[in-house]
Amino acid sequence: MAKRFVLPLLAGSMTASAFVTTRSLRRSQPLRGLLDDLLGSKAYGGACVMGEEEIMSPKEHGTSKVPVQADLRWDCANDVADRICNFNRHYAEYAGYWETTSFLKEHSMASVLENGEITFYDSNTGKPLFYAPRGRTFDEFVAESKSHGWPSFRDEETNWEYVRVLANGEAVSVDGTHLGHNLPDRSGNRYCINLVSVAGKPVE
Repeated sequence: MAKRFVLPLLAGSMTASAFVTTRSLRRSQPLRGLLDDLLGSKAYGGACVMGEEEIMSPKEHGTSKVPVQADLRWDCANDVADRICNFNRHYAEYAGYWETTSFLKEHSMASVLENGEITFYDSNTGKPLFYAPRGRTFDEFVAESKSHGWPSFRDEETNWEYVRVLANGEAVSVDGTHLGHNLPDRSGNRYCINLVSVAGKPVE
């Protein structure tokens, strides 16, 4: 008789705002992905650039040297952004939060066709981290993001100069900003990212 393995489910909550644990984000992953989480995956395929745990070592402001910018894009809440970006490794903005911001009011298929792809900047440093849509339409980017609850980026939409993925799948900036997690699917790597983590403005 084949052995059965029972994987414990972990839950968490924070009173300051609505958060979900990264464990809940992974419920749709295949068994291989769950085992990778438990055993510690060493590398991902595709263009993914791996990083070391040292990136997220304590610094002057949590895992970063600086707090989030004072005036984030899309009316993202600064207090939520600062907690998620700098004092957190496991929690996320609640599913669908990005749809409650002004993002979808400011951007559309028409605006992207007119102005080009959207650049998503680190909420702490203002460095460009993601560009979307690339290799697909804006509507396809939005549809995938809505289906998962968080903005979802692919390898070609990621700026690997400033983004790294740790062995457990955590996506971070090279400056220590917690961004989200890599949750691969049949199409490849999918970076499930908190909008509050990439709502910064470019620094001149």
